[in-house]
Amino acid sequence: MMPVGQVLALSGILFTLGVVGVLLRRSALVIVMSIEIMLNAANLAFVTLSRAHAGMEGQIFAFFVMAVAAAEAAVGLAVIVAIFRRRHSTDVDQVALMKW
Repeated sequence: MMPVGQVLALSGILFTLGVVGVLLRRSALVIVMSIEIMLNAANLAFVTLSRAHAGMEGQIFAFFVMAVAAAEAAVGLAVIVAIFRRRHSTDVDQVALMKW
């Protein structure tokens, strides 16, 4: 079993990679995937701390986060497909033009 500090460090690295992906990328699909990485990093931290403190609360919370992530992925992909059909691109800079 890995030490708690190493797993939390891995979780922090994954979360940071997700934030960098959201901030630097222009493709809506990559942004949605980066958000999923951030949610999975949070789940890893919840489960690790739950296991370290011999409780089930973190695992239950991680289960609900996974349910929200699945709904976010379904709605996000539907929005991306609708944008792609209209603009023939998933560039988020062009999405701002849709309000005109």
